[in-house]
Amino acid sequence: MPDVFIQNQRFYNPVDYVLQQIGGTWKAPVLWRLKSKTLRYTELQKAIPHISQKMLTKTLKELEVDKIINKQIFAKVPPHTEYCLTAKGKKIILLIEAIRNAGLELMKEEGIDYEAMIKEEKKNAEKK
Repeated sequence: MPDVFIQNQRFYNPVDYVLQQIGGTWKAPVLWRLKSKTLRYTELQKAIPHISQKMLTKTLKELEVDKIINKQIFAKVPPHTEYCLTAKGKKIILLIEAIRNAGLELMKEEGIDYEAMIKEEKKNAEKK
C-alpha cells in the first residue's frame, strides 16, 4: 500500500487517515454533541464535564482546521461563539454512530448494559 501525504502528514491507508480526523479522547464526544444542533462553547463545556478548557479549545480548533465543524463568532455584547457540523462532519457522524453501536454490542456481550446505566444516571441526577 502506498503512503499518502496530506499537508505534510503521512498516512498509511484510508483508515489511518479517517482515524486521524476523528481519533483521540475528545473529538467523537464533541461531534456527538453537535450531531443535531448548534452549540455555544460554554454549552459544549457543560455537556462534556471531564474535558478541560484547554483540551476543548484544542479539539475545536483541530476539527475546524479539518473542516469537520464550522465556528461562528458573534461580536455583540456579550460576545459568543457557536459551533456546528459541516457536511463532512455529518458524514463522520454516521461513522461514529456505527462505532458506537458496535461498542454497545460488545459491552452487552460482556454483560454491561450501558444504555441502562445512562438512564439510571439521568434518573439520579433529576432527583438531586
